[in-house]
Amino acid sequence: MLVLVAASLFVGTGGAFGAWALLKLIAIATNIFWFGRLSDAPVQIVDSLVGPGVVVIPVIGSLIIGVMARFGSDKIRGHGIPEAIEAILYGESRLSAKVAFLKPLSSAISIGSGGPFGAEGPIIMTGGAIGSLFAQRFHLSAAERKTLLVAGAAAGMTAIFGTPVAAILLAVEVLLFEWKPRSFVPVVVAALVSLAWRPLLVGSGPLFPFHGVPATSWLIMAGAGGIGLLVGLEAVLLSTLLYRIEDLFHRLPIHWMWWPALGAVIVGLGGLIDAHVLGAGYQSIQDLLDGSLATRVVLALFIVKAIVWLVALGSGTSGGVLAPLLILGGACASMIGLGIGANPGFCAMLGMAGILSGAMRAPLTGAVFAAELTGHFDSLPATFAAAVCAYAVSVLIMRRSILTEKIARRGRHILQEYIVDPFDFLQAGHIMTPDPQTLPGTTSIARTIAFFANEAVHRSYPVVDEGGHLLGLVSRADVLRWQVESGPQDTSLAEGVSDASQPFAVPQAPVGVVADLMVESGIGRIPIVDPVSHRVIGILSRHDLLKARRIGVAAERMRSR
Repeated sequence: MLVLVAASLFVGTGGAFGAWALLKLIAIATNIFWFGRLSDAPVQIVDSLVGPGVVVIPVIGSLIIGVMARFGSDKIRGHGIPEAIEAILYGESRLSAKVAFLKPLSSAISIGSGGPFGAEGPIIMTGGAIGSLFAQRFHLSAAERKTLLVAGAAAGMTAIFGTPVAAILLAVEVLLFEWKPRSFVPVVVAALVSLAWRPLLVGSGPLFPFHGVPATSWLIMAGAGGIGLLVGLEAVLLSTLLYRIEDLFHRLPIHWMWWPALGAVIVGLGGLIDAHVLGAGYQSIQDLLDGSLATRVVLALFIVKAIVWLVALGSGTSGGVLAPLLILGGACASMIGLGIGANPGFCAMLGMAGILSGAMRAPLTGAVFAAELTGHFDSLPATFAAAVCAYAVSVLIMRRSILTEKIARRGRHILQEYIVDPFDFLQAGHIMTPDPQTLPGTTSIARTIAFFANEAVHRSYPVVDEGGHLLGLVSRADVLRWQVESGPQDTSLAEGVSDASQPFAVPQAPVGVVADLMVESGIGRIPIVDPVSHRVIGILSRHDLLKARRIGVAAERMRSR
């Protein structure tokens, strides 16, 4: 853990500078595509005066991305977070330098040319690549590489949004697939290091501050829960539509390199309707929270933004999901607020918490993310109400999250429900076979050969002395060896099998420890010895290990008073 903490200091710094570079690249690309100048000054696409060129510019950017994906690396396609999950679970947490370079560049071109995406998915992939590349410079295990990959992802997200707690929770709920000090502590350190760099690189304070948040009450939390239920349904609908659109692209008789350009035509047409739907849309998020947008614009964000985002992402271009989800959830909840006469900005914040929770299956992340983005930590009870209700709707209706569905379509099904491994909390005494049949140490080898030929049921048996103390283990392999060697068969078992290295376990040993003994020794039946009397009181076989699974299933499914 301490070694990984030391490494996370460098990875956190790399993630912060990676986020800074990504934001600069997005600004440069936006200036080039929409204003025809080379500058890294922050600009808004809605301020450009390109006229009908709004249809052409996204297509040009998407053509560039298609070429980069075809001849560079196809890993740059998609959300970013599913690719990081896949690398963690199936790629030994190894990401290439090519991905670390091409992912932010392609995302900057995508967002800068009007792609309706945010920077969070790309920076999670980029920060993860920085952590993975750093880890690959040293002799580390796949689990340790995973920790540094996730630390880089959390650092990148923290630098972009200024949300260290939400970044840490995202790591726990979506990326780590474990809860261990070895992984948790370095991720926290990386996120805090990135937060320390953020004022110098990006800025300080909440990214989307706004005023007019009501005090928490039962009525507020009930309303937040209602909003959560509705945006949870929205999250299910968006995820379903996204993958149906992706299926339609897969049916096209042209190479996938051209799909982003086709999707960009829809993006450009959406920009003709309302330019607010283009780009990352961070200003639109701020306007939703401020409640300063006209109803027509909110409706356009809700409908047109959804269409262009779904088509663009389904086409396989490079972009993220968090910022678009914030806009779509915020727009939906804002209209609910306008309809019932509530504060539309506060409702938008609740919608943002709910839709992240429902779409990504990350309720803690969704609730805390909305509070950190706005600086309204006193609204955490309300954001939790919205997030948990949206999460409940999502898990009841949708089989997988918007992130894991993409991986499942490649034949890799991921469960996001974490449980403690029964091997870690069950003890050998719980599942062992008690009072096993043993063979006396005084038995001759000839008698043992006859026993295995006519009476033996198991592959091996413990050998004990007069007091029941373990002397060793005799197996069918031993009997076969004795038959082949044709040595003296009047020798006793005590002399033939006595071995001080014979593995054994005590009843209090975790089942996982016994399973490790089996793997290391190659012996499928481990004697269980009483720690006080040193007598053999049981035996644990490979078949007994399956009892641990059965006990866990019974605890989940068997109901009784």
